[in-house]
Amino acid sequence: MRKSWFLTGIPLAVLAVIASLVLGYFTLRVASAAAAAQAPAQPQQYPLMDKIADKIIQKYQTSSCEQLAQEKAQQQGQPKSAEQQRAIGILRNDPQMRQAFINKVAAPIANKLFDCGMIP
Repeated sequence: MRKSWFLTGIPLAVLAVIASLVLGYFTLRVASAAAAAQAPAQPQQYPLMDKIADKIIQKYQTSSCEQLAQEKAQQQGQPKSAEQQRAIGILRNDPQMRQAFINKVAAPIANKLFDCGMIP
């Protein structure tokens, strides 16, 4: 199975927060579905996903290269928690949210990993 590069090195606790916030988003989305059906179409926004992405970006920006390498080493071989699996499932099942998430976090994470020599 191919690992997603954008999730590599993200601490389990961060992914658990992602899962809870994404699940909270879907709870709000279901609650407002009836009102949205009557309202004119607007572009989808993901305020909870934005908060999660901001926390992940902040984590990478404030962590040292040594901290990131240590967290990555600790996570290797560890199974993903149920929350992480749900968050990944949600991102896989909602292409627009996944695109918004990746667009927001990819550049800051990739730049930090590049600066740390963790990617070529």
